[in-house]
Amino acid sequence: RNPEENYTWDEKQWRDKFKNRMLVPPPFTLNLPLKEVTLAEMLKGQGYTTAITGKWHVASHYKEYNGWNPDYGPSKQGFDWTADTFGEFKPSSEENITDKGTFPPDELTNKAIEFLRKDHQQPFFLYVSHYLVHAPLGKRIKWLIDKYKHKAKSSESEQKITYAAFVELMDHYVGQLLDAIDEAGLSKNTLVICTSDNGGMPEFAYNRPLRGSKWNLYEGGVRIPMILRWPGKVSEGAICTSPVIQTDFMRTFYEIAGGGSIKKVGIDGLSIVPLLNGNGSFEFEKRILVWHFPYYHPEGMKYGKAPDSIGMEDGYISKTTPQSSIRKGKFKLIYFYETARSELYDLQDDPAEQHDVSSILQQESEEMKKELFSYLSRVKARLPKRNI
Repeated sequence: RNPEENYTWDEKQWRDKFKNRMLVPPPFTLNLPLKEVTLAEMLKGQGYTTAITGKWHVASHYKEYNGWNPDYGPSKQGFDWTADTFGEFKPSSEENITDKGTFPPDELTNKAIEFLRKDHQQPFFLYVSHYLVHAPLGKRIKWLIDKYKHKAKSSESEQKITYAAFVELMDHYVGQLLDAIDEAGLSKNTLVICTSDNGGMPEFAYNRPLRGSKWNLYEGGVRIPMILRWPGKVSEGAICTSPVIQTDFMRTFYEIAGGGSIKKVGIDGLSIVPLLNGNGSFEFEKRILVWHFPYYHPEGMKYGKAPDSIGMEDGYISKTTPQSSIRKGKFKLIYFYETARSELYDLQDDPAEQHDVSSILQQESEEMKKELFSYLSRVKARLPKRNI
């Protein structure tokens, strides 16, 4: 347990919580330790002004869900300018907008635009962290929900229809932000990255054609969209299929900011600058990527009621047991701690992970499992333990 985490932890109480489980997961880490160097802190060292508006999900909640913790919030982690707001995700009014084409103003987006319009004397890093699209889904914009209700099949759930409306709502706000960058004359000198943190909620966001969803390590849970805009540097309409991961941002942003290659050991990821230039994909095709989820989900009493199977477009939150996975080239292995078994998939031929080839390619499976545990040991990953 990290001494910087400001919560008490009683080992017996924690074990009692999982007395009906085969494994005891490690305690949750709530607060990003202040000694960790964030993207903002790294870029400040390169002469950047740093700013954030919206969600900060690397600290314990303060007073309310996702409330910024004053001891571990963005201002303590290298951000010069901050705006703590939920935006339209948490509307201040219950008014239901019926006028077609009318979108409510979003404070989160407007705060970001406010920062963009400042007189910047030095380069800046702006992290716009939208709560959209995320549960719980609101129902405030009636005309937009009606639009998708008319498009939907009669069998579609109200949640899925509302989610579709939320996607357009967020698209509208992202468009406002891009327009503000253009109006400020910053577009040619600004790299914009739009990405997500995990796959969609299985109840209303299908991850077709991928298996799984948020909270598990099948491709539907870990393969996410990433869209870049950088006029003159990134070709319009270009598609890159090389596997990248968000830990690549540290090395990438450092290089773009003029720092060159990071020499310090222990920094994960690769700079994706070669990919932005349209070359250098070989190194990425052969790289090793690791994901680690040593927990049970859903938490508490809901776990017992959740179905065991994890499929495609099944429409429900399934049981996720402690697991880790490793991807190397076209192969991906998932290791399940309860049963000490592995599944191996050829993502080139089977991106939907429908055919486990671990029994056919036993040598490849064993080698990848060894590489996975070698990595987890090297980074001192916290592992689940047998319940005794």
